[in-house]
Amino acid sequence: MRLLLVTLCFFIFGLTFAKAQKFGYFDSEFVLNKMPEYAKAQGEIEQLSAAWQREIEEMQTKVDGLYRSFQAEQVLLTEEMKQERLADINKKETELKDYQKKVFGFDGLFFLKKQELIKPLQDKVFDAVGKVAKTNRLAIVFDKSAELVMIYTDPRHDYTDFVLEELGLGDPNDKVK
Repeated sequence: MRLLLVTLCFFIFGLTFAKAQKFGYFDSEFVLNKMPEYAKAQGEIEQLSAAWQREIEEMQTKVDGLYRSFQAEQVLLTEEMKQERLADINKKETELKDYQKKVFGFDGLFFLKKQELIKPLQDKVFDAVGKVAKTNRLAIVFDKSAELVMIYTDPRHDYTDFVLEELGLGDPNDKVK
């Protein structure tokens, strides 16, 4: 009897506690796209990426040219000359792969530049989300644009406009209350 009473108390208090939790969500991608600094950062990242990609393509073209030249002249070369040419081609291929890894690999220049330009903006958004959560007494705020799958969302729990307002990016004609 006593065990049943204790279990019933935990169940009732557990439901009350769960019911007291307030949840909300926002769309970080939508918020970031409203920020002029984000568009500028994205443009800079795309320019750098395109430039690095062109460099890699040029290096690849040179390696392909060396290989075609080797193929065409192969019959005229001595075995020692063939080995030297192949070693040179392999060296250039290795340099190309190393450069690709340096630029686009994990913790490469592209990743570091993106982090340098985008992370401060994300931090700004997340600070605003924190303020909105505290103001509205939200226990948990989900990001609708992240990999979290949200099958259904009630618009009453969408705090994206509050975050935009906190960042000073809200529509002046549409004040959130």
